[in-house]
Amino acid sequence: MLKFFQLNFNDMDSIRQNKVSRLIQRDLSEMFQQECKEFTVGAMLSITTVRVSPDLSYAKVYVSVFPSGRVDEVMKSLEEHNKTIRFILGKKVGKQMRIIPELRFFVDDSLDYIDKIDELLK
Repeated sequence: MLKFFQLNFNDMDSIRQNKVSRLIQRDLSEMFQQECKEFTVGAMLSITTVRVSPDLSYAKVYVSVFPSGRVDEVMKSLEEHNKTIRFILGKKVGKQMRIIPELRFFVDDSLDYIDKIDELLK
C-alpha cells in the first residue's frame, strides 16, 4: 500500500539551513532588544521566521510589528540600516558561520489576519 505525504516547506530545508535560520532568528531578536532599538522607530518588533537559501547566502527575515500602524516606518528604517544590521549580526555569528547572509526583511501580518478573521466570525 502506498502512502502519500504532504511535504511542508520546512521539510525541504536541510538540517544546516534550519540551524542557521534558528541562529539568525535568535541573534536578530536579541539585537533588536538590545543594540538596535533605534532601528525599530519606537515600535515593538519580533522576528517570527527566518528562511535561508540553500547556499546560506540569502536570508528572508519575517518581522511582526506592534502597533501595526507603524509597519511602513519600521520597514523603511530596517531597509535603510540593513548594512549596519548585517554588520552587527556578523560580529555575533562570525565564529559559527563563514558567510553572513544578505538580509531581506518582510512583514509577517499573520496576527493581523487572525484578528480580522476572528472579528468576521463574531
